[in-house]
Parts: sequence; C-alpha cells; structure tokens
Amino acid sequence: MLQTVLDFIYPKRCPICGDIAVPRGELACMECRSTLKPISEPRCKKCSKPIENEEKEYCLDCETKKHHYTKGFALWIYDSVLKKSLADFKFHGRQEYAVFYAEEIIKQFEQSLKQLALDGLVPIPIHKQKRLERGYNQAETLAKELGKVLNITVLSRLLQRDKNTLPQNKLNDKERLLNLEKAFSISQKEMEAYPTPIKRVMLVDDIYTTGSTMEACTNILLKNGVEKVYFISVCIGKGF
Repeated sequence: MLQTVLDFIYPKRCPICGDIAVPRGELACMECRSTLKPISEPRCKKCSKPIENEEKEYCLDCETKKHHYTKGFALWIYDSVLKKSLADFKFHGRQEYAVFYAEEIIKQFEQSLKQLALDGLVPIPIHKQKRLERGYNQAETLAKELGKVLNITVLSRLLQRDKNTLPQNKLNDKERLLNLEKAFSISQKEMEAYPTPIKRVMLVDDIYTTGSTMEACTNILLKNGVEKVYFISVCIGKGF
C-alpha cells in the first residue's frame, strides 16, 4: 500500500524516454521497452558482444587481446538511447533506473548467473572524490538490486579505487591501460571478514567498452586468491 501511495505521489519515470512511465506504475513505458533488443546469438563467448560470423566463437577484440576474466554478460548494445539513459543513471541522480536494468538482466540471464555459484557481486569502485560529487556509485546501486533478486552478497568494499583517473572514454587503448595502472587495490580486511574463502565473483558495471577497467579489477582479484572472475554490464560497446 505504501509503495502504491509513493508511486502516485512520485510516479516512476521511464529510463528510456525520461517521461512518466506509461502505464503508470510500470518501471518503463511498454512502447519504449519494445525498442530495446537484448543482444542475441551469435555473441562472443568471452565478452558477450554480438558477432556477425556464426562460425566464430569470439569477437575480434577477444581474439586479439588477452582478457583474464572467465566470461562476461552484457544485456544491450550501447547506443544513443542507452547513452542518455545511463548518463542520467550515473550522473543525474536517477538511481531508481537500477531496478529496471536489474529486472531486464534477470529476465535474460537468471539461470546462467545462478549456475555460476558466485560468492559475491563486486561493483566496480569509483574514487571517493567522484562518490562525494555524485552521492553514490551507480555500479554499487545496480549490484544491490541484482543481489536482492539473486540472493547473492554484494561485496561493496572488496575493491577500492585509489586513483582519481581520467575518464576512460577520452583515451585510446594504450592510454587507458596507463590510466588504470595501480588505480585499484583490494581490501584484505574484507577478504578475511567473509565467512568462507572468496573464490568466484562477478564484477558489476553499467558499461563495458574496451574492457580495460574490467581487466584491471580482474587482475587484482586473481592476484589475491580469487579463482574465477566474471562480469555483467547493462551495455557493451559494439565498436570497441
């Protein structure tokens, strides 16, 4: 009843068009939902990016680069519509969009995610200065929504971002790697506080572009006793 009252006073806005969702009370407009097409097969068996050649198992990026994570899952291609949606989610306080993103991820991947027997979800951390400016970490917000549905612990403090790095989207591949050098660290206190050894985790982020951030975080986790690292993102860049 409380939620019904809140929905009436503060109607949900559609994460796609930004207007009040129609029908009222829905997480997104039904018409807008129909414009979003989840990535379908054939998709890269490593990063989840769509591939055109059905005979290939991996995209060009995963054929030419060594990614140390085990496997990734991505829901949609990062296009102009989702660029605005995720910018509002990330920079303009629209944390409620995480509920919609999580719901769509669960529809597509629930069984696959449950089969991984994960010890925890690890949101990609942001630097404390950026968190202070935004008031939240969008990856953590998304991870918490996924954790509630999947009944998986969210390890929000396992990884820390020690360097306030430049925005990755303004850099080339070489610059991205240098930008992220020594940017992350792991909390041994959090590792030791977990009741059982942390062996299988899933990194959570809003967008996967070149994979530099995922790779940097994966390597830190693998160096500290984690055996398998997966990732999930709302969107993935097709052109990277």
